[in-house]
Amino acid sequence: MQRIRILLVDDHAVVRLGLRALLEGEQDMEVVGEAGNAQEAVRLASQLQPHVVLLDIRLPDRSGIDVCRDIRLRHPQTQVLMLTSYVEEELLTEAIAAGASGYVLKQLSTDELLHAIRTVSRGDAVLGPKVTRQLLEQVQRTQREMEGSAFHDLSPRELHVLALVAQGKSNAEIASELMLSPITVRNHVSTILSKLQLSNRIEAATYAVRHHIERYLM
Repeated sequence: MQRIRILLVDDHAVVRLGLRALLEGEQDMEVVGEAGNAQEAVRLASQLQPHVVLLDIRLPDRSGIDVCRDIRLRHPQTQVLMLTSYVEEELLTEAIAAGASGYVLKQLSTDELLHAIRTVSRGDAVLGPKVTRQLLEQVQRTQREMEGSAFHDLSPRELHVLALVAQGKSNAEIASELMLSPITVRNHVSTILSKLQLSNRIEAATYAVRHHIERYLM
């Protein structure tokens, strides 16, 4: 059985010591080297040709993302598993773009870490469970913020009118429901189109549905 050759990269010696003790207890894993900074990591990756580099995302001399990019460009067969203390959506995106095959939190369980290493060693990708959950929460939060900003220029009355436009109602029907004159509704629609930089009612309705206007009605 071929053992998974692993290079540990972390600027904290105690962390590397703990990881080495854990990994060397596995029959299918072998720690072939350690590095405490980016320069040493890139050198050892070239010298040792590990299957997996377990790489801290924050190093004292360069970003772990830069190291990941260098290693992957020089040695495409080497997989990189990023380690981080917390999730940042921007860093996760940059790590994936740099060629990382995985992104996990340092606080993950032993079994989760071992599973992640074995997964990336096969050429598959992995995100730790907490990373996945936090990433989803961040994406959802960003989406909600974007949706909120989609209507921030509209008054409560204009928002209500737009919601009725999205339901396919005519100006006369909207006027009847809101107890307004048709002229007032027409003016509201015109203002809405202007504020949202839209051309017609169909675009307005599509915009409202896409941004989930129902969430913002009181």
